[in-house]
Amino acid sequence: MEKSSDRYSSTANDTASQPEPFRYCVQEHESNSSALEQPPRHSTSVMVCDPDNVEIPEEWENQQYLPPARLHRPYACNLRVRSSSEKEGVNHYSAFYRAGLSVSETSLSPPQICAGPLSSSSQATLRERNIAMLFSEVMADVWFVVGTDSTAGGKQRIPAHTYVLATGSTVFYAMFYGNFAKCKEIEVPDVEPDAFRNLLRYLYTDEIYVDNETVISTLYVSKKYFVTYLTRACVEFLQNSLTAKNVCFLLSQSRLFEEEELVERCWDVIDAQAEMALFSDSFLEIDKQALQSILCRDTLNARESKIFEATMRWAETECHRQMKSPTPANKRLVLGDVFNMIRFPAMQIEDFANLVILSGVLSSEEVVDIVLHFFSKQKPTLLFPTSQRLGLPLKRCHRFQSSAHRNNQWRYRGRCDSIQFCTDRRIFVAGFGLYGSSNNAAKYTVRLELKRSGQILAQLDTVFVSDGSSRVFPVFFEQPVQIDADVYYTAGMVLEGNELSYFGQEGMPEVQVHNVTFQFQCSTESTNGTGVQGGQIPEILFY
Repeated sequence: MEKSSDRYSSTANDTASQPEPFRYCVQEHESNSSALEQPPRHSTSVMVCDPDNVEIPEEWENQQYLPPARLHRPYACNLRVRSSSEKEGVNHYSAFYRAGLSVSETSLSPPQICAGPLSSSSQATLRERNIAMLFSEVMADVWFVVGTDSTAGGKQRIPAHTYVLATGSTVFYAMFYGNFAKCKEIEVPDVEPDAFRNLLRYLYTDEIYVDNETVISTLYVSKKYFVTYLTRACVEFLQNSLTAKNVCFLLSQSRLFEEEELVERCWDVIDAQAEMALFSDSFLEIDKQALQSILCRDTLNARESKIFEATMRWAETECHRQMKSPTPANKRLVLGDVFNMIRFPAMQIEDFANLVILSGVLSSEEVVDIVLHFFSKQKPTLLFPTSQRLGLPLKRCHRFQSSAHRNNQWRYRGRCDSIQFCTDRRIFVAGFGLYGSSNNAAKYTVRLELKRSGQILAQLDTVFVSDGSSRVFPVFFEQPVQIDADVYYTAGMVLEGNELSYFGQEGMPEVQVHNVTFQFQCSTESTNGTGVQGGQIPEILFY
């Protein structure tokens, strides 16, 4: 094979007289002509041909190829190449060269070729050009070695461009343009590679991509490099993702990141859905300090017996973490002073006898003192708080301006009364207020349902008794249900009873109460006459 210097010194006529195909070789970080003698084993060879001289193989039909070219000197260009086996396009520093190889000598199928970051004609906007440079080694002047060998995906080397990073982060600016020692390769062992890519994606393109798997690690890296808008986006994502199942974990993380707004949102969920949160898997993973913060709250909407059971579950898990046998003594040992925050005197006496005494975590003297507190007029001094938890104040949204009790009272024949509603902020629906009998005291059987997009979120079959007055009688679900903002939910009920009842009239399509705006609309599921203007379900009870 002739030398590279001779190859590119031929004239146009010489090239025409030797119609050998042009090929380019993908070679990372190499632009010197000597590197173009032969394609390296790891390279991808792709046909760059003159259609007048080379026949395009049939299997290459409809594939994009480079325009005709007769090159007489080394000509470097940048291409984004995607092979059929690749999931992601990878930017390479590429060069054309002439080689006496026929098309049949390559076993590779033709990759898709599109113009690279240096081809401004294909990227019309600054954002498009930055997208082309994202994760590209073209003109990269710094590399980050992200993660560790134990990180998911292992340690990864990610190229970047200091100018882009410095314009989006004061930390990066100080690193690259301040008094710090310049370094071409930076170790970042405390960051996950996917999170670091999310950071770069935002700095290059303004795109924010987070999911449940990466949002915490992305929040961490955004705070590490002081990219405040990405931080706010992660916090907003977490706020919208809060549920009783994950709130304890997110509480620990938000306290760690000092995100006070997120902490407050976590407390809202824990207070309103306390029993669900305490019996979630994430509750078992919190540290002792977080447990103490939960147990000291007076606003927990939970029975004290359930708080005791959840605390014992956490203590058993902590015993296993510390390689201790989960005996009653060891449970108290790992809990320490936190154990004294359980309000045993505020329990029902049946729960205290059946749960606490039988668990063996209290000494005989403590049991006697608490029993005396229940029954004795002279109360002994106790280590444990004696007051009931207050829980959250119940709020009511009343949607009718008046109720009727004339001869056309509401009848019940097993049909559904239903209404749709949405709110402008997150709330927790505890139940509904219902009208009762308009004559005398009466008993009704009722089924309550709360749905979102046809999916039942809560359902209750119960009995309630009315006294013949026009007041609204509350019926509560077993647990409050979280209601997201700007989403319509369907409140439904089926009432069975012989007595006629009151019904609401002069309904309001919009009601504002306690800084929450409710909007109501008719439901297609309502078959007993309830709608926006009148009917049943006069109140929504919420926290």
